[in-house]
Amino acid sequence: MWRILRILFFSFIICIDYTMADQLNDMVNAPHRETTSQRDHYRHPLETLTFFDIQQDMTVVEIWPGTHGWYTEILAPYLRKKGKLYAAHFNANSTSPFYRDSRKQFLDKLRVSPDFYDKVTITSFNPPSYVDIAPAGSADRVLTFRNIHNWYMRGGGDERVLAAFSAFYRALKPGGILGVVEHRLPDTRPESDQEGSGYLRENYVIRLAEQAGFRLLAKSNINANPTDSTNHPKGVWTLPPTLRLGELQRDHYLSIGESDRMTLKFIKSTD
Repeated sequence: MWRILRILFFSFIICIDYTMADQLNDMVNAPHRETTSQRDHYRHPLETLTFFDIQQDMTVVEIWPGTHGWYTEILAPYLRKKGKLYAAHFNANSTSPFYRDSRKQFLDKLRVSPDFYDKVTITSFNPPSYVDIAPAGSADRVLTFRNIHNWYMRGGGDERVLAAFSAFYRALKPGGILGVVEHRLPDTRPESDQEGSGYLRENYVIRLAEQAGFRLLAKSNINANPTDSTNHPKGVWTLPPTLRLGELQRDHYLSIGESDRMTLKFIKSTD
């Protein structure tokens, strides 16, 4: 009798795990992503979200989802029934027309498809001024994809990056996870190369996250691109999808693909 119960119990657990993985895979391959999924072979969303251990009943904060909400298209429907998604977007009252327009277009997209996006809560994030991304201690996961260089560049430096990490730490529950994907500059290059290139050194990101209180749990090469030298005339924007040089050596930069990226998982201490 006990043997039968044990078999049934473990079969149930396996079924739950399979269902969660299958449902995330379904969201990644859903018809509404037909256009945006063309970049999946560079961004590896299924592998990345699995590495960050995103479960359907979690409260997740996505930082700066941008105009199109590339990851929002996956996270919002995946979390819609059992979890919660906060989209910490640009400040609606920003002096930057780009930030205002990006937020407006993102909101318009959410309104057009309420079946996917009606449960998303919008907050404002622009460190160090706007940092209330979610109620303190409420989030299971905070995710930031290729954003940290923006806070570092244009005079932001350590102070702005640290303000961002501190906001993430504050929003997370004890034991919560911060997931980071960022353009990676080789650690052998001087930190001064971070200012205009769009790339950051991995040891720099880890140091600032730890300074905010996080502990590094794991690294992954899911989003690595060894063919990217990271030394380009227009920084990371030389590569696709931006291709800032236009037709100049276009085929060459397309053959490289998108940037080499670090994928890091940090934990908020339970102490």
